[in-house]
Amino acid sequence: MTTHRSSELVAERPVPGEPRPYDFPDTFRTTLDNGLRVIVTPMPGRELVAASLALRSGAVDEPEAQGGATVLSARGLTEGTEVRGAIELTEAAERLGASLHAESGWDATSAGVDVPESRLGPALDLLAEVVRRPSFPEDEIDRLRDERLTDLLQAKADPRRRADEAYIGTIYAPSSPYHRPSGGTSETVAGLTSAELRAVHARAANPRHAALVVAGDVANDAVVGLARSLFGDWSGDAPAGATAIDDTPARDSRQVRVIHRPGAVQSEIRIGRPAVARHTPDYHALSVMAAILGGLFNSRLNMNLREEKGYTYGASAGFDLRRARGPFTARAAVNTEVTVPAIQEFLKELDRIREAPVSDTELRAARDFLIGVFPLRFETPGPVAGSLAGLFIHDLPDDELERYRAAVEAVSAADVQRVAREHIRPEAAAIVLVGDHEQFGSALDEAGVGDVEVIRDEESPGAA
Repeated sequence: MTTHRSSELVAERPVPGEPRPYDFPDTFRTTLDNGLRVIVTPMPGRELVAASLALRSGAVDEPEAQGGATVLSARGLTEGTEVRGAIELTEAAERLGASLHAESGWDATSAGVDVPESRLGPALDLLAEVVRRPSFPEDEIDRLRDERLTDLLQAKADPRRRADEAYIGTIYAPSSPYHRPSGGTSETVAGLTSAELRAVHARAANPRHAALVVAGDVANDAVVGLARSLFGDWSGDAPAGATAIDDTPARDSRQVRVIHRPGAVQSEIRIGRPAVARHTPDYHALSVMAAILGGLFNSRLNMNLREEKGYTYGASAGFDLRRARGPFTARAAVNTEVTVPAIQEFLKELDRIREAPVSDTELRAARDFLIGVFPLRFETPGPVAGSLAGLFIHDLPDDELERYRAAVEAVSAADVQRVAREHIRPEAAAIVLVGDHEQFGSALDEAGVGDVEVIRDEESPGAA
C-alpha cells in the first residue's frame, strides 16, 4: 500500500474570525407580594426546562461552630419531605422525567429541577415541597454526615485538596469564614444534627431573599401563575440588613508556608491573597487580565512553566469572585526538584503583568476568546437559569449579561495593567507548598522569597 504526503506546508496559520453577533434571550422579571422574585427566560424549542429556586444565603452566613451545616442541609433537602421519604421523592421525580437537585456554596443555596415543559407544573410542585417542607430525616442526615467526614479524611491524603485547604487557612485571618472550607471541618461536621440542619434551612428559606428562575420553552404568564399558586403564601421573617462579611487577610506581607510531605515526588504550589468581590466595576477588565495571565492554554503562566520550562502539565491563575473578597490564586503541580525555580517564574510573571501593558496580540486573543465562548455557555436552559440566579445572588444589574460582550470588547491594555496593579500584589502574597521540604528547603531559603514556615501535615492549621 502506497501513501502520499503533501509536500506543501501551510504558509499561514488560520486566525480566529470576527465573533458572531449574539443577544442574550429576553428575560421577564416580577416580584410577588411576599417578596419572591420570579425571573423567566423563554427559549422557544428548548423543551427541557430548567427551574431553580435561589436563596441568598450560603456557608458564609453560618456560625463558625456550625461550619458545613449549610452545605449539608442543602444536600439533605432531597432526602425526604414531610410528604415523602427519600425513595418516594426520587420515584416522584423519575415519573415526571425530572432531575431534582440541591446544593450550597459560599454565597447561596439553590434547589432546582430539570424537566420536560409538559410536566413543569408537577415538577415545580415537587420543588416547592422540597424547599418549603423538608424533613431532614435523621438516618439520611447521619449518612450524609458520615460521607462528608469520609471525604474530609480523603482530602488529607490528596495533595491538591490539601494544598487548597492549607492555602485558604493561610491567606485569611481566623476571624473570616473564608479561613475554612465551605463544607466545614471534621470538628464542626462531626457534631451536626438533623435539628441543626433544619434550623439552618429555616433561617435561609425566606421569600424576601429568594428568586425563582425558569428558562426554557415556557410562557411568562404561565410560570408566574405557577409561582403564585405554589409560593405565593410562603412567608418568612423579614430579612435584616445585609451583614458585613469578614474577609480580612491574615497578613499584609509575603509569607511562605510549607506542608511537609516526606517522599512526595511533586510539589503543589499556591500563590495569592484575598483580592476582590464579584460586585466590582473591574469585573470585565479582571476577566481579560486573568485570561492573559493564567486562564487560557496560551496564557503567560502556562506558556512559561509548561511550554518553555517543562516544569508542569499546567499552570493557571484566576479569581474566585464571591459576595466578599474571594481569593486570587496562581497554581500548579511541579516536579519536586524544580519547586523553587517554578516559584520564581510565578513571581516573575505576577510582577510582569503589573509592570508593563500587555501586547495588542495578547489583548485581542483574550477578548476574542471571552466574547466568542460567551454564547456557547447559553445554548441550553440550565446555564441561562444559573447565570440569572447569579445576578440575583450578587445583586447585579439586570442588563449585566446583555452588556457583557461590549464591556469585554472595551477593555484596554491600560485597564488590564491597572487592575493587575490593584488586585495582584506579589509582595503581600502567601506562597503555600505541599511537598517534600527536605528536597527543596535549602534552595527555598537561598531564594529569599519570604520567611519560611515548615509544618508537618499532622500539625498543620486548617487541616480538613
